Amino acid sequence: MFKKLLIANRGEIAVRVIKTCRRLGIATVVVYSDADADSLAVEMADEAVHIGPAPANQSYLVADKIIAACKATGAQAVHPGFGFLSEKAEFAQACADAGIVFIGPNPGAISAMGDKIESKKFAQKAGVSCVPGHIGEIDDTAHAVRIAEEIGYPVMIKASAGGGGKGIRVAWTRQDVEEGFPAVRSEAAGAFGDDRIFIEKFIESPRHIEIQVLGDKHGNVVHLFERECSIQRRNQKVIEEAPSPLLDEAARAAMGAQAVALAKAVNYDSAGTVEFVAGQDKSFYFLEMNTRLQVEHPVTELITGLDLVEQMIRSAWGEKLAFEQSDLSINGWAVESRIYAEDPYRKFLPSIGRLVRYAPPAEGDHGDYKVRNDAGVREGDEISMYYDPMISKLCTWAPTRLAAIDGMGRALEDFHIEGPAHNIPFLAAVMDQARFRSGKISTNYIKDEFEGGFKGAEPTAEQVDVLTAVGAAMQRVYAARARSTQAGLSHPVRTEWVVAVGPAKRRVRLSGEGTRLAVELLDEGRTLELETVDWRPGKPVFRGVLGGKPFTVQVTPAAEGFTIRHRAAKAKVLVLTPRSAELHDKLPEKQAADTSRLVLSPMPGLVVSMDVAPGQQVREGEVVCVLEAMKMQNIIRAERDGVVKAVNAKGGDPVAADEVLVEFA
Repeated sequence: MFKKLLIANRGEIAVRVIKTCRRLGIATVVVYSDADADSLAVEMADEAVHIGPAPANQSYLVADKIIAACKATGAQAVHPGFGFLSEKAEFAQACADAGIVFIGPNPGAISAMGDKIESKKFAQKAGVSCVPGHIGEIDDTAHAVRIAEEIGYPVMIKASAGGGGKGIRVAWTRQDVEEGFPAVRSEAAGAFGDDRIFIEKFIESPRHIEIQVLGDKHGNVVHLFERECSIQRRNQKVIEEAPSPLLDEAARAAMGAQAVALAKAVNYDSAGTVEFVAGQDKSFYFLEMNTRLQVEHPVTELITGLDLVEQMIRSAWGEKLAFEQSDLSINGWAVESRIYAEDPYRKFLPSIGRLVRYAPPAEGDHGDYKVRNDAGVREGDEISMYYDPMISKLCTWAPTRLAAIDGMGRALEDFHIEGPAHNIPFLAAVMDQARFRSGKISTNYIKDEFEGGFKGAEPTAEQVDVLTAVGAAMQRVYAARARSTQAGLSHPVRTEWVVAVGPAKRRVRLSGEGTRLAVELLDEGRTLELETVDWRPGKPVFRGVLGGKPFTVQVTPAAEGFTIRHRAAKAKVLVLTPRSAELHDKLPEKQAADTSRLVLSPMPGLVVSMDVAPGQQVREGEVVCVLEAMKMQNIIRAERDGVVKAVNAKGGDPVAADEVLVEFA
């Protein structure tokens, strides 16, 4: 077995590979850019080599620097992780030429299947059903428009070397192609060093299902069943699960057999994924093959009990697969939620900043479910604008799908992050939705269910009870602390209060001792029985048990009272005396500032282009500027007609979130 292995990647996948190498007794080397000098991966690895500035095209994408690091440290092999150089046949060949083992498929397999254009051609020759499209390179925007109109809208504009949701646009009109094609080409060049683009028909209301395959250097290939990745936003996977709620045994076997046949045809000898677009009737078409480890591989590991990183290493060493297809089976159900640094309340725009607090749920057995959290960060780390905004991958496993979903809901409750905005409330909302729980999903799910963007969720009756009880419990703690610091208090402890959860008010009577509290709802004729598991003043997380059911809420001090969030439901909670409650209703509401004449930067990033000038007449929907953040280009459009009064940024300028870019007269 290898003695030393270099990881040509960063973040959580670098940490993930290190963990397997430690178990196998393999020493590890990581490479790092300026932005990752203090990263968890650098701390965990046995050795670390600096390879350049933060931009990936000056560090992680420079193959010569990776090979030089291998030679300098004596690493016998290199694991590319996912993204960056993982699907570059030239890099795999350069490793081989330098006497370094590439932990992945052979260069020929990468060339045949890793390139999205070539894989379509190969699949067609092999008799695999493919999505209709233009299988070839596209010269320019005018050429892209002609192809799109020949295929018929809507179409998908995709980077040939793309992956991870980068370099993809859906075009519904000619204007979408004219704007989207150059943006995709620019993203592809920046993220993958390859600006080739292809176009294919976009199938509406599809499901995204992929088959995990695993091969060795002796001609053996098996599949490890499927993952469903239909919950996507901007073609970026958000929630994945294994197995798929769509497939039955016959469909699973057919899809798996086709994936294995395709892999064998190119002598595939590592872990890889054959992706399909599937109809609700279980029909399916080959989409592409990712010749690398997938981001969502943990759910496959959880239902099969296999370590895919270990299998890749053993295959690269030359070992035969230790099992056949008949030895493999599905055990239980697994769900993965990608925790992103983004603001779901602001159209999921990327967020950056320091992780002031980072407290994930405890990994391991939680009784009805198990938790796994793959992360490459610690509390205090910085989420940078230079790389993907993923903070961690939270997974739960349980014997059944609904139990795994319920476990994910509880795990998301227990996940606490402060600093950059994050998408945990949104993920929790999905877990609670009846449609997701039914399994009747598609890649349009987020667009269908959150039309107009994510606004949070109104508290259910059960959640209003939780917020009421938590507010009352915190008030009692604060009151007890105040009494303990004021000598000579003789008046009785107040037991009757009014708890306001948002605009709704409830009269309550409190009783109980220690960590137990009875909250009598005076106008409803019932009592809430609360046990406080873990909370003290100043702590941002309140854990308790209400009516025998455990819960966790996030608590943030407000100008008055608290803002309390339970899953996707968030409300301002006040605990008032009856007289204060009467007076509180008479307070005027604060008016929001008028920003209708301003174009604000929706995120921190870099101005790629400023497309308007002072004095210019601009119509609603026209492009104002283009911003780049987290390797994605974002087109900012005018929300109203007007004349530009001032432009406060130019191409190449860094900007902060909410910075004024353009002012209208």
